[in-house]
Amino acid sequence: MLISCQNLSKKYGNKLALNQVSLSLQAGAPIALVGPNGAGKTTLFSLLCGYILPSSGTLSILGHAPGSKALFGQVAALPQDAQLDPSLSIISQLSLFAQLQGYNAKQAKQESLRVLGLVDLVHVADQKPQSLSHGMSKRVSIAQALIGSPKIVLLDEPTAGLDPANAKAIRELVQQQSGHTTFIISSHNLDELEKLCDQVLYLDQGELGQSVSIQDELNDDYLTLSMQHCDAVLFDQVVSAIGGIKSVENKQSNEYVIHYDQTVAKQLEVTLFSLFEQHNWQYKALIKGRTLEDKLFS
Repeated sequence: MLISCQNLSKKYGNKLALNQVSLSLQAGAPIALVGPNGAGKTTLFSLLCGYILPSSGTLSILGHAPGSKALFGQVAALPQDAQLDPSLSIISQLSLFAQLQGYNAKQAKQESLRVLGLVDLVHVADQKPQSLSHGMSKRVSIAQALIGSPKIVLLDEPTAGLDPANAKAIRELVQQQSGHTTFIISSHNLDELEKLCDQVLYLDQGELGQSVSIQDELNDDYLTLSMQHCDAVLFDQVVSAIGGIKSVENKQSNEYVIHYDQTVAKQLEVTLFSLFEQHNWQYKALIKGRTLEDKLFS
């Protein structure tokens, strides 16, 4: 068991930031934590790191209390607003953090170069943070979180404000490291989380609202279809008339969620493509299942 909490609550004065949250998480694929601002995501991260104590309830990580000596080097976190020291070189800062984890000076430098290699930034090791772009600084911060190969890494908005190239590099890094590190990622970018994560936890007003498995969704009887152009009224009519179709919902402009019976699963896509050709319609994407946005908010 990676993380287990039962009836976890946290109060700040009269404000209840977390309310009776219970969950169990297994090690493995990245886990997403989503919810509106003020939902309690940062509070949950702070509790997991041992920065603060719960008001009530129980919480264990790898079988130990957060902040305990047994978890030293096993849990790392990257806050959204984390900043590098402008007066020190990148290698000096990372080496310092490595030494705080028990490495000697030589080992600390080697470990720092290793994690910089993971984010493809060994060439900036001797530079100071001011010379780096925002995306490069974020990647260095993620490298810092990977020092010592922790078993759990908490990332708060890891790609916020990044250009597409740097965001892609961070997603690829998370995927590469997921074989031995479980990432818990807080983000408002549902499209990105859908690419990275399997399990999605939804917090709202301090309460755990939903827990969705994207992998399980692949077994559900839905298709999400994005059209380049089509006659919306006619599309609904002709697709609804296909045998085995339970419903067709126009969720937003030119995006449709089709619920179907498993008996027609093998032929449904062929039938849809035939209709597109017949009516001269063009599609942009055909996705098995529903989007994360639709699952959470429909």
